[in-house]
Amino acid sequence: MNNLLKILVISAVIVLVVGCGGRDVTRTDPDMVTDLSGYWNETDAHMVADTMVTQCLSGLWLSDFSSREGRGRPVIVVGGIFNESSEHINTDIFMNAIEQSLLESGEAQIAAGGDSRGEVRAEREDQTIFASTATAAAFGHEIGADFVMTGSIGSIVDEEGSTRSIYYQISLELIDVETALKSWIGSLEIKKMIEW
Repeated sequence: MNNLLKILVISAVIVLVVGCGGRDVTRTDPDMVTDLSGYWNETDAHMVADTMVTQCLSGLWLSDFSSREGRGRPVIVVGGIFNESSEHINTDIFMNAIEQSLLESGEAQIAAGGDSRGEVRAEREDQTIFASTATAAAFGHEIGADFVMTGSIGSIVDEEGSTRSIYYQISLELIDVETALKSWIGSLEIKKMIEW
């Protein structure tokens, strides 16, 4: 009986050691291009954001705005980017990449939109109750947005045997808040071939 108990204990330890030792994790540079599955990933989000912001800022709308308004950088709210693709895409990451690229260009100012705007307004309201009047942020001093950027990500998947093709189309629009006229429309396409 002692031998049977020893064999069971040794077997359990072996199962635990083998079961726990099967995964390796390696930290990598976040800027390193990785495309494991062929689906939309962080590399696509940043590459598309940078490319489309460059397209947008080279449009005529920017010089028209400066000459019409007689002031510097336009204020943009990055609104909803809708996922119309066949896969789950976290569009918040893409929207943040667009905001970052616009800010880093130095050509535009970014106004908080959506949940961020609500949080700022809630904080301002809390300050009227809990902060001293000397330090509380005042209401009515927000900078109004000149433009709202919206868009969508769509995809078409084609598959035959061990080959899959994924075509993405990313479309963005810049809309003048005052007139509701579209000031700029841009699109970018990505096509990926995956073989296994």
